[in-house]
Amino acid sequence: MNSFDAARTRMIESQLRPNKVTDDRVLGAFARIRRELFVPEHLRSVAYIDEDLPLGRGRYLMEPMVAARLLQAAAVKRTDTALIVGAGSGYEAAVAALLARAVVAVEEDAELAKQAHAAFVEHAIASVGIVEGSAAQGCRQRSPFDVVLFAGAVSELPSEIAGQLAEEGRLVVVIRPENGVGRAVLARRTAGLLARRAIFDAAIPLLRGFEPKPAFVF
Repeated sequence: MNSFDAARTRMIESQLRPNKVTDDRVLGAFARIRRELFVPEHLRSVAYIDEDLPLGRGRYLMEPMVAARLLQAAAVKRTDTALIVGAGSGYEAAVAALLARAVVAVEEDAELAKQAHAAFVEHAIASVGIVEGSAAQGCRQRSPFDVVLFAGAVSELPSEIAGQLAEEGRLVVVIRPENGVGRAVLARRTAGLLARRAIFDAAIPLLRGFEPKPAFVF
């Protein structure tokens, strides 16, 4: 076992399992994906710590525990098609690819999309399609999606992306309003209506483009 393999095992045993990640499929997916390939080279030695890691240009890879709990809450099935919003370097998309039938990863930063593609090739993952474009628009041409996951916090849930969720689809996201506590939310579409509930607190960084809108001052 090399040092990265050992670090991956420690991540699962000391970060995921103690924080209510119990789904064997989710734990197995995290055990197979080499997180060190999804961070800048100078951060590979700390790829498995329980912190958000900077990817450059104001982007972050969210901490493993939050990603794992979100994916667990989404209850991803082998027949599902998933959308990863603001996919960054592709880590969450790679994990989701081991759980779902197909994954669409939307990323507007060309360099991060390139890094994601390289990591998918290294893992021999062919079920992820990278779409370079505005994360705020999602990917309507490939919708509806059974699962939607945001790879970072948002100040509010964008209606454009919520509208791309299939009937009985699940959307997981950390909502962090201005000066508020970040809370992971699970939303489910049933009979055309979107019901949501908070599932745990999380303080991950905001996705670029999903910051609070400036307040209008009279």
